[in-house]
Amino acid sequence: MHLDYSPAETAARPGARRAFLMATLVLVLVGNLMSREGSAMRPDPIGTASVAAHPVTANVEMLPLPANPWVTVTVQSGDTLSSIFDAQGLPIMDWVQIIKLGGDAHRLKMLKAGEKLQLRKSTGGLQELTYALDEARTLQISRTGETFETITLAAEIERRPTYATGVINTSPWEAGIEAGLPESLIIEMADLFGYDIDFGQDLRVGDRFTVIYDELYKNGEKLRAGDILAAEFVNQGTTVRTVRYTDPQGHAGYYTPDGQSLRKAFIRTPLDVFRISSNFSTGRRHPVLNRIRAHLGTDYAAPTGTPVKATGDGRITFIGSKGGYGRAIVIKHGASYETLYGHLSRFRSGLSQGSRVQQGQVIGYVGSTGLATGPHLHYEFRVNGVHRDPRKVALPRATPLPRQHLAHFRATSEPLLAQLNVIHRTRIAQAP
Repeated sequence: MHLDYSPAETAARPGARRAFLMATLVLVLVGNLMSREGSAMRPDPIGTASVAAHPVTANVEMLPLPANPWVTVTVQSGDTLSSIFDAQGLPIMDWVQIIKLGGDAHRLKMLKAGEKLQLRKSTGGLQELTYALDEARTLQISRTGETFETITLAAEIERRPTYATGVINTSPWEAGIEAGLPESLIIEMADLFGYDIDFGQDLRVGDRFTVIYDELYKNGEKLRAGDILAAEFVNQGTTVRTVRYTDPQGHAGYYTPDGQSLRKAFIRTPLDVFRISSNFSTGRRHPVLNRIRAHLGTDYAAPTGTPVKATGDGRITFIGSKGGYGRAIVIKHGASYETLYGHLSRFRSGLSQGSRVQQGQVIGYVGSTGLATGPHLHYEFRVNGVHRDPRKVALPRATPLPRQHLAHFRATSEPLLAQLNVIHRTRIAQAP
């Protein structure tokens, strides 16, 4: 047998060397396996090992692959979905496809500063996106192959009734904060009772209030304060109560215990922040003309630019310059009532003669036009053409509950009124 050995040739044949190494590794593996099982290898007639008696089964524990992490992005002023995807290194086609999805996904075209997006990415692009549409609904977008699909998830909002009670020592705002009443509900309480109580002039030390309201929770976490369910305000010994009622058609409003609308046809004052600088009088000396002249309205001193609100629903019958009133607006409310707002610095844009306005709608801004010594609002209230004192005139209430809803109203309001009674009695018992 002749062997032709050539080192140069062997070096040029790496495949043969790899085959030799693989065969060696197989033999070592088989030998270790057989020795653990206590089995001896029998020599083969041609001098090789036979391992066909038992198949080799690999028992390898697979380690879990790391999940793609979520990234939380807080929307900044001027951000768009495209700019956010660019900053995250996501393909252009991803946000283009998402914008075209329609439905709730259209909200992603109108991102606002402070909102948050959660993104799960991979080397292939976006895998999943979540975006809170509101406190109860979340938009979820997931990749399905080369496209995306959307689903809106709704969380159950839990309502837990609670209450706050306080006593006026300085102001209703400070009393509400001290009682733990959320700021939004302090404002709402003032709006509710503002039809019957002039919070600028009528309050006295010792006046008190109780508010029963909902607290909203999501997955056990408190979100915010909900609606006022019932409330009581005691002003100079007179008690005013209201309960929230939702009729079978889903319309909600606040009513007195006998079913009368708490809302009146007019609010008492056209300004939120003011100081009364001149009351209704038939014998006041005019500060500019310096002679006795009836003052047939109430002057509310306030900084220039303070918003002025319509005190009732109606139609504008005059808007423009009106002699000593300066820039003024006159509103007709039904057949019997009329209000005037004078010395305005400017009108709210979009208003003209004939415009319909709603109670509480801003119609202009405090100024000092016309015969005025400083910035203030001159407000008049007329009934059948006769001037009446805006602070004392009896204000008509809005439409009461329809008779067919009274039984349902009483059934739903009685538990709330009973709670107010319990709180009232407990507070009296605890008083020094």
